[in-house]
Amino acid sequence: MRMPVDSLLRIAMTNPLNAEITARLPSLGLDQCMLTAGCLFQAVWNHQSNLPPEWGVKDYDVFYFDEDVSWEAENEVINRARSVFQDLGVDIEFKNQARVHLWYGQRFGRPYPPLQSAKDGIDRYLVAGTCIGLDVCTREVYAPYGLDDLQQGLLRINPANPEPDLFIQKARSYQARWPWLTILDYESHADACTDR
Repeated sequence: MRMPVDSLLRIAMTNPLNAEITARLPSLGLDQCMLTAGCLFQAVWNHQSNLPPEWGVKDYDVFYFDEDVSWEAENEVINRARSVFQDLGVDIEFKNQARVHLWYGQRFGRPYPPLQSAKDGIDRYLVAGTCIGLDVCTREVYAPYGLDDLQQGLLRINPANPEPDLFIQKARSYQARWPWLTILDYESHADACTDR
């Protein structure tokens, strides 16, 4: 049975912080502004585990895309956002996806091709089923691999970002918090992709 997009949104918005953040984000006027990552998919796993919707959420990720790739421009967004969200008392991380390639290599020791959109950043998550974003203006869900893995608790490597060591590290960290999640074997997944 497939998970409908409206079910994802309903579950994600049971976390009052998700609801409040998405309500306030349009006031910043950011291009391609998307709430993304753990605050969305972890709400589903928490729902299935009978845990509070915000349990285990370390921060709230916001992607946007601005062709001004200077640190000063991104820092200005961070400072404006701080005044909009400071009363919520949570860590909200703003990242201009147009400038990720400028710092990624130094921070993680590997090159990172330039992204062409905020969605491109979501496309590069390590776990396919966690590639999810919510466009805060249109309320459209972006999930390039669908929602089936999320609903079924399957952790499979993202074929667009085949980093087996990083994938298994990330998948095990999820499984430590939600033990019922299933890590799909990377080698058998690679074989399945080769057979297509």
